[in-house]
Amino acid sequence: MAARKLAALFAAVLQLCLCQITPEVLPEFLAPLENHTVIQGRDVFFTCVVNHLQSYKVAWIKSDSRAILAIHTHMVAHNNRLSVTHNGHNTWKLHVSNVQKNDSGTYMCQVNTDPMRSQMGYMEVVIPPDIMDDESADGMVTNEGGNIRLRCVATGSPKPIVTWKREDGRNIILRVDGQKQSLKTFVGETLELTGVLRQEMGTYLCIASNNVPPTVSKRYSVDVHFSPLVKVTNQLVVAPINSDVVLQCYVEASPHAMNTWYRDAGEKLLPSDKYVMTEHPLNEYSWQMNLTVHSLEKRDFGGYVCSSVNALGKFDGVVRLQELHLSAKTTPTTLTKNTDIRQRKKPISKNKKKSNNSNGRRGYAGGFEEGDSGNGDDDFGTTQIMTGSTQEGQRTDRPIVPSLPPPWVVVNVANLRHPSVSAILLLLLLPTTL
Repeated sequence: MAARKLAALFAAVLQLCLCQITPEVLPEFLAPLENHTVIQGRDVFFTCVVNHLQSYKVAWIKSDSRAILAIHTHMVAHNNRLSVTHNGHNTWKLHVSNVQKNDSGTYMCQVNTDPMRSQMGYMEVVIPPDIMDDESADGMVTNEGGNIRLRCVATGSPKPIVTWKREDGRNIILRVDGQKQSLKTFVGETLELTGVLRQEMGTYLCIASNNVPPTVSKRYSVDVHFSPLVKVTNQLVVAPINSDVVLQCYVEASPHAMNTWYRDAGEKLLPSDKYVMTEHPLNEYSWQMNLTVHSLEKRDFGGYVCSSVNALGKFDGVVRLQELHLSAKTTPTTLTKNTDIRQRKKPISKNKKKSNNSNGRRGYAGGFEEGDSGNGDDDFGTTQIMTGSTQEGQRTDRPIVPSLPPPWVVVNVANLRHPSVSAILLLLLLPTTL
C-alpha cells in the first residue's frame, strides 16, 4: 500500500515538472478579420484563420446585438441568409447572402480560451440612391409671373445629395428678396421658382448621388402659360408681278396656339397651289410662320394678317405686300447690295400717347425682344424688295444690276423719311444710258 502511494506521488511530481518544461500552446489568429463595405442585395463573407485550435471552438457573434450566430459549423441564429464553412484545417468563414441594411455592424470571431480570444471586423451596407415618386414630376403649370415649387426626395445610404439642372443646359433663374440669381446647378431637395417667365419653361433634371453607383435622375416638366404674341420681321414686302414671295411672322404662345393667315379684308387663306403655309418650331413656346404666295398677280397685293389664338387670348400681325414696277423686257435678277440705313428714334413727347398692342389687335412688332407686346410710332419694320435687270441691248428706266443671289434687299422703312435715303432712291430711279 505504501509503495502505491509513493508511486502516485512520484507520477504527480513528474507531470508537474513536465508541464513546467512544455507549457500548453494556445490558439492564435493568423490574420485580422477584414472590414467590408457592400451594396445592399449582394453577398459577402468574413474569414477567420486560427492555428493550434486543438479542442477549443470558434464562435461567430454579432457584437452590437450580442447575438451568437454560430459555434464551429453549427448555426445558432435562425437566419437562412447566414451560413458557416470550414476548410478542415484552420479557416472558418461566415457567409452573409443578400445583405440588408440591418446587417451593418461589428462581427466577432471568438475562441473559447480562458481568457477568451477574439478579433472583430465591421460591415457597412450601402444603398444606391433612389428618387421617390412626387406629383410635381408629372408637370407643373403656372401663368407667366407665377411661382412653381419642385420637390425631389431621394433615398439611399449614405444620404444622397440632390442637384438640379436644366436639361437644355441653360441656367436656373432664382429670385430671392428681389435679387436675381443665375445658376448652372442648384443643390437641395426643393427648387423654388418665383416670378417665372416664358424663357424658364422646359425640363428640369433632379440628380441624386451618394458615391454608390448608379447615380439616378428624374425629369420635371415646367409649363408657363401666356397669351399669344405675334412679331413681324418685315412689315412691308415689295415684289414684281409673276414672282414668288415669302411672308414671315414669329409667334410666341403657350399653350400651343392656332395660327392662321388672312387677307386684310378678313378672307381666311387655305393651302393651295397659290398659297403654301408652313410652321417651324423654334423652342417650347415660339414658332416661325411662313406664307409663300406663288405667281403674284395684281389682286395679290395688299395686307396679309398672321393671327394666333389660344385659350388666353389673340394677337394679329400685319404684313403689307406692294408691287415693284419693272419695265418691259426685264429678266428677274437680284440687287446684291443690302442696305440697312439706321436712324435714331425721335424723342417721344410726354403728352404723346404711346400706341400699345392688346389682345385681338394687330401687331407691328419688328423683332424678338423680351416683354415686347406693342410698338410706338417709331417702331418700324423692314422692307423686302425684289428687282430685275435689263436684257442686253435694251433700255430701261431702272439701273442695271448683276444677277446674283439673294433675291431680296432689306431697307428699313423708317429711313425712307430721311433726306439722304430719298436722294439715294432718286439716283436709283434715274434712267441709265447704255
